[in-house]
Amino acid sequence: MAIQQAVVAVPARLQSSRLPNKVLAEIGGKPMIQRVLERCREASTVQAVVLCTDSSQLQQLAEGWGFPVLMTSPDCSSGSERIASVADQLMALAWREGLAVAEQTAVINVQGDQPFIDPAVIDAMVAEFQRLDPVPAVVTPVYGLSPETIHNPNVVKTLLAHDGRALYFSRSAIPHVRDVDPTDWHRHTIYWGHVGMYGFRGDVLAAWDQLPASPLEDLERLEQLRLIEAGHTIATFPVAGTSLSVDTAEQLEQARSMV
Repeated sequence: MAIQQAVVAVPARLQSSRLPNKVLAEIGGKPMIQRVLERCREASTVQAVVLCTDSSQLQQLAEGWGFPVLMTSPDCSSGSERIASVADQLMALAWREGLAVAEQTAVINVQGDQPFIDPAVIDAMVAEFQRLDPVPAVVTPVYGLSPETIHNPNVVKTLLAHDGRALYFSRSAIPHVRDVDPTDWHRHTIYWGHVGMYGFRGDVLAAWDQLPASPLEDLERLEQLRLIEAGHTIATFPVAGTSLSVDTAEQLEQARSMV
């Protein structure tokens, strides 16, 4: 069944290990999380932009800016787990009137530390859901990596099949080019980076807590591997580049220099 409605879910918390309270850090006169929510609201194909959080402080701020908020448990271990815990409410907000149909709903997961997220990418994710038949479990954007980033473990790589399906995600350079110096691997194949945004089909997101534990997820610290190990199809599409994610003080200063 084709996707009929879409909603953006922005998971956010204050207890960031590397940069505490980062979503409240001011960038160009606004808290980072406000910038994220407002950028998402510029997307034309979604019915709502919803903050999912365990913080009453963030709840009050977001509601003051005019955004709906869904409260979640502080025990959520990832952004996907956080939005999955309120999947039914998210889908209800997507449909607004009438009964929500999970298989016809796209939930776009945008991280709360991406202050320059491009709303056009959100619209492109929804368009991919509507274009593909059968409708995949997940849609996510990828971008071509420059040679100097291929071996950076902080840059997540995606190995693609010929039809654009994601075969694997890793912090290592994939594929390995045998008998070639690693500095020359980029001359033999395209290396794809993962933008870090996920579009979930509603029924897949709602069943997140039923997915079996993933040893690969634990090893790589990449939650999307749970979906791969469970046999779900993750469709990809190319975009021009990634959006800055603010995880460190240096990246925060970089973000401030961009406004």
